Amino acid sequence: MKLKITLALCFLLGLVGFTAFTIDDDPFAELLKKFEEYTVKYPQEKVHLHLDKPYYAIGDDIWFKAYVLNTKTAAPSTISKILYVELINEKDSLKKLLKLPLMAGISWGDFKLTDSLSEGNYRIRAYTNYMRNFGTEFFFDKTIKIGNSWANKVFTKTTYNFSKDNATDKVAATIHFEDKNGIAYSENEVSYDVQLDYRSIAKGKVKTDLQGNAAINFTNNQSFQNKSGKIIATLTLPNKEKVTKSIPITSTSNDVDVQFFPEGGTLVELLPQRIGIKATASNGHGENIEGTIVDENGTAITTFSTTYLGMGNVVFNAQAGKSYSAKVKFKDGSEKTFKLPLAAKSGYAISLNTTDTSNVVLRIMASADLINNNELKIIAQSGGNVYYASKAKMDKQVLQAVIPKSKLPSGIVQFTLFSNDNQPVAERLIFNKHQSELINVSLGTSGVSAQRKGKAAFTFDATNQSKPVLGSFSVSVTNANKVAPDEDNETNILTSLLLTSDLAGYVEKPNHYFLDDDLKTRKELDNLMLTQGWRRFIWKNIINNVGPNITYKPEESITISGTVTKGNKPVPNGKVMLMATKGTLYILDTVTNAEGKFVFDNLSFTDSTKFVVQARTKTDRKFVEINLDVVPGQIVTKNKNSADIDVNVNNTLMKYIKESDNYFNEMTRLGLMERTIKLDEVTITEKKNPAKNSSNLNGAGRADFIMTAADLSTCVTLSQCLQGRLPGVIFRGNIPYLMRSQNTPIQIILDGMPVEADFLDNIVPTDVESIELLKNIGNTAIYGSQGSGGVIIITTKRGGGTSSYDRYAPGIVTFNPRGFSVGREFYSPKYDAASTSSRADLRTTIYWNPQVVANNDGKAKFEFYNADEPGTYRVVIEGIDAFGHLARKVYTYEVK
Repeated sequence: MKLKITLALCFLLGLVGFTAFTIDDDPFAELLKKFEEYTVKYPQEKVHLHLDKPYYAIGDDIWFKAYVLNTKTAAPSTISKILYVELINEKDSLKKLLKLPLMAGISWGDFKLTDSLSEGNYRIRAYTNYMRNFGTEFFFDKTIKIGNSWANKVFTKTTYNFSKDNATDKVAATIHFEDKNGIAYSENEVSYDVQLDYRSIAKGKVKTDLQGNAAINFTNNQSFQNKSGKIIATLTLPNKEKVTKSIPITSTSNDVDVQFFPEGGTLVELLPQRIGIKATASNGHGENIEGTIVDENGTAITTFSTTYLGMGNVVFNAQAGKSYSAKVKFKDGSEKTFKLPLAAKSGYAISLNTTDTSNVVLRIMASADLINNNELKIIAQSGGNVYYASKAKMDKQVLQAVIPKSKLPSGIVQFTLFSNDNQPVAERLIFNKHQSELINVSLGTSGVSAQRKGKAAFTFDATNQSKPVLGSFSVSVTNANKVAPDEDNETNILTSLLLTSDLAGYVEKPNHYFLDDDLKTRKELDNLMLTQGWRRFIWKNIINNVGPNITYKPEESITISGTVTKGNKPVPNGKVMLMATKGTLYILDTVTNAEGKFVFDNLSFTDSTKFVVQARTKTDRKFVEINLDVVPGQIVTKNKNSADIDVNVNNTLMKYIKESDNYFNEMTRLGLMERTIKLDEVTITEKKNPAKNSSNLNGAGRADFIMTAADLSTCVTLSQCLQGRLPGVIFRGNIPYLMRSQNTPIQIILDGMPVEADFLDNIVPTDVESIELLKNIGNTAIYGSQGSGGVIIITTKRGGGTSSYDRYAPGIVTFNPRGFSVGREFYSPKYDAASTSSRADLRTTIYWNPQVVANNDGKAKFEFYNADEPGTYRVVIEGIDAFGHLARKVYTYEVK
């Protein structure tokens, strides 16, 4: 690799001219070469989901489009071809999982919010299999609110008051209970269980007062990390029905934690440095503070204050041999003292000023003992690409350089200072806004009607630096009078792919930094960079050739693979057959390699497809063992955005979910809505179906005789279990026959797959859930000639284990891999001249289209019809082109 870089070096103590040099074949060039090789070998990915709206009601659908970028190329991903999208509830439990095919880094899908869900704070998490190698911190992970009015009888509103008793947190929670019409549930019994980090700390019973309020008091003497959880409150209604509500506890105190971050990483004596300040309340939100830095004698040195979301900075010069503290004053008037980081006696520091709209000003500082003409190097990189590299002799205490922002990419850029022996000694992040890298979307709105049920026809031109782009865009249209946007806190394609996907931890109100580009916003964004910890690449690992542990491979397609062994030794050239038995129909075969491994790739099938894998040796011997390669599911980690959790979801969304109620009621009246109706409790006397998972073509459990797992627990082989116990069946050898048809063996059906009659003893009895015997013509007729000698249907056990496949015999396994989820098309009604529909159109999402394509000329169009209600309609367009340039456009218009 060869980098030729010309850099103007300016020194703080006087302009000394320009230095031009070539980086080539020296230790620094070797370092850059290592970095290039490392990032090529270990590319990474980013994911963004464009959601049709930020919150939902039970009965809604969540529509989304996924964009996956290769961080190395900054273009739609060419690493992975499969994306996983999860819906996770407040208990950190997976409720739904979609597996989606990626085409040029793009896919789309939807979740249906059935009324069996409860209201609460849910998460949508998205990632590729390959992303799992680098930690969950960089997954797309968004908290959304889901309210419930449609199938809900009890609404709650909770307030918390905190106090201290020495080191113990005391909490007084007041829960207000009311019905949908706002009428309080007064003098009703409430039982409660208070849990912190899934540990119960208090239980009891109280009664609501005349206003419907229940007072619940508890204490917490646990450590700082145990200050979140939930109150499980069960209200007994007048008809004795019990309704349980889970109410989040986001904190048990008003404590505020304050952290101090020296710019560059280390505080160095006698160097004027900025110190980033971040104050975070125990509920995760930033809280503004003010304070004074004092030395060990209590002498005030300087004052400071935070300006936005608890973040700010102060310039400070630590004197030799002194220690410092910060006396912090909080908004409630209380005070607390925090120790500042100790200053090193010797070291380097870097300072970057990004407030100028055109340039980044870089300063390199060194303690007096390091002014020795040693050569220092600085690298600026983003996404695995080096955009700036320089080296200079440290012959002054401060060096300065001016770097045009146009030379740096959009997003987070990491500056790293290296010592003479190429060791990283200081790092600093900046955020660069580079408008020339964004796609300009110019909307044509002349065809947009302002009338209810009127046609809205949009056109747009997509350009980058005045040149048309070929791009893929998603469009969502909502009635902002119903779906009120929180613009500061929006998650969009810019916040995801440029900011939060490169920051570990929670970023509060991410879109605030993109709404304006004034001096105030640039300073607030720089404070975020000063304080928010981040590492995608660790230089010491690169220098020492230590790569991440790549456990999860990029998925090019759905594959089914494994190993065939016999006597714990691989079976080379073995015959392997793959048969789909449910959901689709195909049969494939292959042979094993010298290690006994086989693979079926380039598969495409939907969920609920069931496979049988059968293996034989080269000489057709059956008694082999198949071990399938099964990738374990991703663990659901705790919500990193817990500060976005809303204690009173239904209350917050009340206006929206009542509007949704009107829509759902109208759809129900027209018979177009799926709805679960909860019945009064009844007693069922019919026996449980003993073969509920059976593949019996007559229907599960419809057989002449049934045996269950309880009948099979005392025998070694299955034929031993069945001899003398199946009425009208005799065994010759180990092959079953009906007494009336002793020349035709009974057909064995194993998990829906016909197997040979002598296969019976290959099945382990303890793996069997049920056995159904069909012998009468009424039951065997459906099997045609296969059932002429009778049928035995064997169903193996489901669930409860860690394996996703069943090995019930040598040489054969059944496998239920997750297939691709089938997306639905968003319904958008048409009200043209031929339409005579007079029904009310009360939609909240007016239009959703995940794939609006701008052709080579950059032109695209979309159209829809307004709903039947007036309001401010909000159009959000997001997209990407083939080079990774991003687009976001928000447009509003009034419907009268």
